[in-house]
Amino acid sequence: MKQYLFPIIAFLILLFSACAEEEKSKETAHFYLTTLDKSALMKEIEIPVNELKTDSNGLKITLNPAETYQEMDGFGYTLTGGSALHIHNMSDSARGALLHELFGREKDQLGVSYLRLSLGASDLDAEPFSYDDLPTGETDKTLEYFSLSQDTLHLIPVLKEILKISPDIKILSSPWSPPVWMKDNGDTRGGSLQEKYYNVYARYFVKYIQAMAENGITIDAVTVQNEPLHPGNNPSLLMEADAQRDFVKNALGPIFQKNNIKTKIIVYDHNADRPDYPMAILANSAAFNYVDGSAFHLYGGDIDALKKVHDAYPNKNLYFTEQWVGAPGDFAKEMSWHTENLIIGATRNWCKTVLEWNLAADENQKPHTNRGGCDRCLGAVTITGDNVTREPAYYIIGQASRFVPPGSLRIASNEVEGIPNVAFNTPDDRLVLILQNKTSNGKKINIVAKGETLEIELEAGAVGTLVF
Repeated sequence: MKQYLFPIIAFLILLFSACAEEEKSKETAHFYLTTLDKSALMKEIEIPVNELKTDSNGLKITLNPAETYQEMDGFGYTLTGGSALHIHNMSDSARGALLHELFGREKDQLGVSYLRLSLGASDLDAEPFSYDDLPTGETDKTLEYFSLSQDTLHLIPVLKEILKISPDIKILSSPWSPPVWMKDNGDTRGGSLQEKYYNVYARYFVKYIQAMAENGITIDAVTVQNEPLHPGNNPSLLMEADAQRDFVKNALGPIFQKNNIKTKIIVYDHNADRPDYPMAILANSAAFNYVDGSAFHLYGGDIDALKKVHDAYPNKNLYFTEQWVGAPGDFAKEMSWHTENLIIGATRNWCKTVLEWNLAADENQKPHTNRGGCDRCLGAVTITGDNVTREPAYYIIGQASRFVPPGSLRIASNEVEGIPNVAFNTPDDRLVLILQNKTSNGKKINIVAKGETLEIELEAGAVGTLVF
């Protein structure tokens, strides 16, 4: 019997090997192409891995999964009060379809995994408000009148629908202004937080986090102040670095600790031209212990400046939290600039998130506050009744969010002149490379990873995401 058994086993091994080789030959990489003329918008192209040929004259990008950097929290948008208003006012079926398209993780859905909220009103609400507004001259040191009533109208109902689709989505909240009775100018616009109200305002954050939790909404992180060096917005607050440092170390951090609040504290939340601001806070040992990291926008400065903060404080995280697209939206210009500087640039400079400013607006870029509200902020989607128009920021974020889920690790990839790129290893062990062709000619590019060389062609200006 044994003399027959060994040949059978050998045959089965050969058969299995042949099947494995045949299966391997069927492997494909998937390339998702967006061109600046919009002839392709995240168009899927299948590339048979074993049929690829290496062009020795082509450019080469090599991925190294063994060399890892930051873990990604996600890509997304700010769900402003105005965004929530427009989405909530859609019919049930249209709203459900849009939210699944944005937050679902099935094929052809955007997979948005991170949201920013305004803690109180932003300038893209119809009018400024806080959670404890009082008649002029009155104060509420016990926060007896604290209420989320404004958020219960549209924001919280929309968030609850989003959480049904994406239960693990992370949420960051940023205040534009404290209640005016805490400020030295008694106005929603500008002014500074009075030191005598530091502890009260810290408890205001706690009450907000607890009230949102009672509605089933976990606030993963807060920034201390949106754009603390821009007091001209409505609402807004001027908060210099020393004031933010003292507020964190003497009030917000200790009160979070006392109330067992696990929400992360993130400082700065403004432009890349002032990396000294967060570093001045982190240089204080007391404040340092309470701070998770720093957040940035890019209305000023260069994205490479973020690396200075990482290099000085490598154990603290970096987040990119806001960048607008101005109406009516130049697709080629915005897709190119935002991809290079944010999707690729911010992540190459250690950011765990990339968030665009503003999920939704109507065809007139409303609502917005008067005396400083943004009247040209184009949403990622424009909503007119139940009709949805997908704007540049939809595709900017989608080129990453569909393919780089939370928990992905940025990995090493070499820089090639004219071909900005960034690479990731996803939790299900897929490699993802986002790249663009900044040259004026089409390019053949060899992608080297996993012992294979994949060749792609990228026309001038185009953006692509390779998944394999």
